[in-house]
Amino acid sequence: MTIKVKLPAFLLALAVLFSAFSATAATEDKRAEYIRSHYAKYEYNVPMRDGKTLFTSVYVPNDQSKKYPMLMQRTPYRVAPYGTDKYKTRLGPSEKFEQEGFIFVFQDVRGKQMSEGEFVNMRPQDAYKRGKKAVDDATDAYDTIDWLVKNIPNNNGKVGQWGISYPGYYTSVSAINSHKALKAISPQAPIADWFFDDFHRNGAFSTPMAFIFFDSFDKPRDGVFPWSEDRRDLPTQDGYQFYHELGSLKNVNEKYFHHERPFWDELTQHPNYDDYWKARDVLQHLDDVKPAVLVVGGWYDTEDLYGPLATYKTMSDNNKKDNVQLVMGPWYHGQWIRDKGENLGLAQFGFETSIYFQDNILLPFFNQHLKDDSKVAYKPQTTMFETGANRWRTFETWPPKQVSEKTWYLTADESISDKPSADKQGFDEYLSDPNKPVPHSASISRGWDRPYMAEDQRFAARRPDVLIYNSEPMESDMTIAGPVDVSLWVSTTESAADFVVKIVDVFPGVDENTNKVDRETDNRHELVRWGIIRGRFRNSFSEPEAFTPNTPTEVKFQLYDVLHDFKRGHKLQIQVQSSMFPFMDMNPQKYVENIFEADDSDFVKAFHRVYRTEDMPSNISFTVLEK
Repeated sequence: MTIKVKLPAFLLALAVLFSAFSATAATEDKRAEYIRSHYAKYEYNVPMRDGKTLFTSVYVPNDQSKKYPMLMQRTPYRVAPYGTDKYKTRLGPSEKFEQEGFIFVFQDVRGKQMSEGEFVNMRPQDAYKRGKKAVDDATDAYDTIDWLVKNIPNNNGKVGQWGISYPGYYTSVSAINSHKALKAISPQAPIADWFFDDFHRNGAFSTPMAFIFFDSFDKPRDGVFPWSEDRRDLPTQDGYQFYHELGSLKNVNEKYFHHERPFWDELTQHPNYDDYWKARDVLQHLDDVKPAVLVVGGWYDTEDLYGPLATYKTMSDNNKKDNVQLVMGPWYHGQWIRDKGENLGLAQFGFETSIYFQDNILLPFFNQHLKDDSKVAYKPQTTMFETGANRWRTFETWPPKQVSEKTWYLTADESISDKPSADKQGFDEYLSDPNKPVPHSASISRGWDRPYMAEDQRFAARRPDVLIYNSEPMESDMTIAGPVDVSLWVSTTESAADFVVKIVDVFPGVDENTNKVDRETDNRHELVRWGIIRGRFRNSFSEPEAFTPNTPTEVKFQLYDVLHDFKRGHKLQIQVQSSMFPFMDMNPQKYVENIFEADDSDFVKAFHRVYRTEDMPSNISFTVLEK
């Protein structure tokens, strides 16, 4: 006789969780075991043209019956573990890369960990102008590849490179005056210009991202060593509270860094888009790219969404070859490698989008160009995930050409219309208070997180300092494809202001298939895209201007690209606000020359107006896929 015992719900859930964890751990152990038994590890100090050496780990297949291409990653984040008896548990972007067979190369970049030389953040790429033995990140890549193909046994003379975020940047710069053996690169979420990626957004500053990152990454080092610097523990995990109590940005040095973070000091001395930042713009060098390129990014990447879109556009516009391809998926920063890509928070994508990308796009791309495998050639110029509809789409170019243009205007009664208002005096007004800024998320977090990029926005829509405008329910599906242009007519009672615009997908409360309340998505307000402009940069990022109090002024900026389907019955909502805290720093709202040097007393309340009249038609413009 079998006795069945019914477990309590919480114990059942715990058992399911433990089972899933055990299965994942077993899979990872099996992958690590495969690497140990099929690859031999070697370590080298690779010489550069100026005499410095860069620490490089190389994993070579044990099977010497054939030659292999090399797949390289150059990183400022350690190639650990160090020691020829200590192996990585992952070598390629996925397990199938290791089973396919490559020579895997990992290198500490100049000035980091076990590599000699001086590390420079986003180093200007000007070695070829300076000549002789001048070095930069591009020459280091060249010299490394040249040494590898001449010294690593059993290589087939072909090299590929890939990396995410900062390693994505190192992948992009390897294409500058590239070595002839470099045949394929995949810059993934690459940094392109640090005045628009990561820490800056149209002049506004991401304090949590910069504070947390540079606290450990920017510590000066004395000599070479394999360990990484620890990051300080904040007194609370409530980022809103921590950065609110921090106050002005100049308090970072006074309370925490004490001028012991060199790059932090540099960026605070350059609040405008000056020659310092322009010299670090990678895009200006990407006009003669010879390797095949697969640029990868995520629609929900809060760190580097500008980078992949700008890198693809620059490379595809400036190179007269069809060797540049783009993939954009429904992912947070690096999610296409870090998990299966089924969801981001409550936003569901319907299937394992990351696995699809790894198996059907990324591996075939490198096989095609490094192993001459034409059977698995990756063909589409752009492969883009359409959020809302949850499907992959392919286009010859991005943005696609088969589109129609639309302009939607802000109108009275919190509405949107395809016709400008005939009102002569209409406006909406709100009080922006630096002491109570609008949260970037309803969650308690460190202030630099991921799920907020697709978060339900009802928490913000119900605040008095957030304006909302709704369309009528969609009569049929509408797919926005490309960037969104914003034109706001605004005024302020003070002399400075930020403006945040969000595009939100408002779900119907009733499931159209059952005519019952949809208990999973009931009236969900899902964030599709947001953007910010620091008002002082409305006409130039290099020459900031104050607002004249109580004077209507047009402010234009662009939200990064989207490919989103607003389904039948859904509404498009626009939200306008002046803070996105603590992810973006708070504007003092009193004009100061350098916000990094503002005093706490400079932060003042201000009334902001958004006009919606015939003469001042605040609106958004975008393109829609034709049916």
